[in-house]
Amino acid sequence: MPNQTSALLNTIDADKATIDAARPLPQHTVASLREKLLLEWTYHSNAIEGNTLTLRETKVVLEGITVGGKSLREHFEATNHRDAIVYVENIVAKAEALSEWQIRNIHSLVLKGIDAEEAGRYRRENVVIAGASTTPPDFMHLPAEMAALIDWYEAAGDRHPVERAAELHTRFVKIHPFIDGNGRTGRLLLNFELMKAGYPPAIIRKEDRLAYYDALDKACVSGDYGDITRLVAESAQRSLDTYLDVLGLRHTPAPDTAPPSPGFRP
Repeated sequence: MPNQTSALLNTIDADKATIDAARPLPQHTVASLREKLLLEWTYHSNAIEGNTLTLRETKVVLEGITVGGKSLREHFEATNHRDAIVYVENIVAKAEALSEWQIRNIHSLVLKGIDAEEAGRYRRENVVIAGASTTPPDFMHLPAEMAALIDWYEAAGDRHPVERAAELHTRFVKIHPFIDGNGRTGRLLLNFELMKAGYPPAIIRKEDRLAYYDALDKACVSGDYGDITRLVAESAQRSLDTYLDVLGLRHTPAPDTAPPSPGFRP
């Protein structure tokens, strides 16, 4: 691992320990932080895929208000993503293991009301990804590919959560098991892994889309996960910075040890 990425992971762990040492956190502060990150995660993940709702428009859609001039699909993408985040939070809270069943459930929420026929179902035809240097596996191989993904995931438990999350996301995207919604589902899986380990969600920003796609493509082609790991780490660090700033912990030294977190608690 490059020294820069290794140093960033050490900083992330120290910042997480600082937050853990301050628990229990103020209830209303926690609620406002969760709302902020949920909104930004939903906005950026959808915007990466071409949704034209602004951050403010996404906020009012999540509040139940219709935005004029925007498609019904874009409205569904916002509310569906919010519902999928809540589902992921519940999986984390219950300490449930990741499985193909969970992945399909997440995807079914992403496409709810948009494509009922494909929601939660592996694709039944072959596809190519525009701009990508690799081609997803034949649809006939998807059951074996997804089973292998879960096998890899279960064997990778000793990896740093950020590394594991980045590689899980990349491996899933390379398989591209669904007709649509793979990117959003993959980023939900990425943050499932981080939140399960007690970290806040890493929000990959719309403005980082090109670097994100380049990092994914490099990892899919060469198996070099350095760039995507660094991008995920930087995204997670921004979320930790938000917590430190709002909680007034910015200048609090991280303790040598901190109680373990079974799952992310905002």
